[in-house]
Amino acid sequence: MAPDPRFHPRPRGPFTLAEVAAACGARLGEGAEASRILSGVASLEAAGPHEVSFFDNPRYLEALSETRAGAVIVSSKHVARVASGCAALISGTPHLAWARAVTLFFPPPQPAPGIDPTAIVAPSALLGAGVRIEAGAVIGERAAIGAGCVIEANAVVGPGVVLGRDCRIGPGASVACTIAGDRVVVQAGARIGQDGFGFASGPEGHISIPQLGRVLIGDDVEIGANTTIDRGSVGDTVIGSGCRMDNLVQIGHNARLGRGCILVAQVGIAGSVKVGDFAVVAGQAGIVGHVSIGRGARIGAQSGVMTDIPSGETWVGSPARPAVQTLRAVAVLERLARETRRTDT
Repeated sequence: MAPDPRFHPRPRGPFTLAEVAAACGARLGEGAEASRILSGVASLEAAGPHEVSFFDNPRYLEALSETRAGAVIVSSKHVARVASGCAALISGTPHLAWARAVTLFFPPPQPAPGIDPTAIVAPSALLGAGVRIEAGAVIGERAAIGAGCVIEANAVVGPGVVLGRDCRIGPGASVACTIAGDRVVVQAGARIGQDGFGFASGPEGHISIPQLGRVLIGDDVEIGANTTIDRGSVGDTVIGSGCRMDNLVQIGHNARLGRGCILVAQVGIAGSVKVGDFAVVAGQAGIVGHVSIGRGARIGAQSGVMTDIPSGETWVGSPARPAVQTLRAVAVLERLARETRRTDT
């Protein structure tokens, strides 16, 4: 099924099989016709003779064998299962090749520059060449918006905020106390740079502590819808280049993420946590404050992290422990439960 043209542009092309292979870094399978014409992309189940699809999950082996796609991106391990009449595009990284193929047909849109008459732009704000500011957006005093940026409808870029080139701030998002690099994407409704959760408690109640830090964001960072990133309390909250955050992620003040970290939906990271380069935190995991997550560590879904995690290790459970320990503990509990049931009967 082709993308709905009401929401997505019509695909570029058509392209030959050889052109698609070159774009996604794949090689043609045996017997593939280089001049075959492809005009779009689709799933294995929905693709037709002029569309390209991909396979990267053994659960869909049956669909691979029955697909009507004109071509499918696949690893050499599964080439033999490709349906008759379907050309194989062989790649060691099918998902990455698929991303490049989709981009070939649907390159990122290039919005026309301009400032909507209903937008509010402070006189002291600096706007780079080709900036687009949509209806109802607000740009604060002394903000600096890099060339090619898009500020979508009703978004707010606060005073003094700096955005590098080709950033996109989604509708209804707000960015304050932030210095961001190039090609940063902030999806709809996200909140960047607001007060952190900082207060002191006394006999008369809670007293808020002014949050005096910033949010520093590297290049090529993507921040999901309704995600929140608190600014630092005295120092800075830091998001390393290449990080990817899903929707509804919470990052507390003074947290520091290294390069290329992945945070899945509803992850919560408390203040002053340090996360190493390329760490992965799965959905709904929570990390208490002031701990360190090592480079390349992996944290399972719904885990509760209460201590440091060494580099390269996989931890799961709540409280989180190394995955092997958690699985062994679960196995012991299941065995005890079976023995209890036998005793009761």
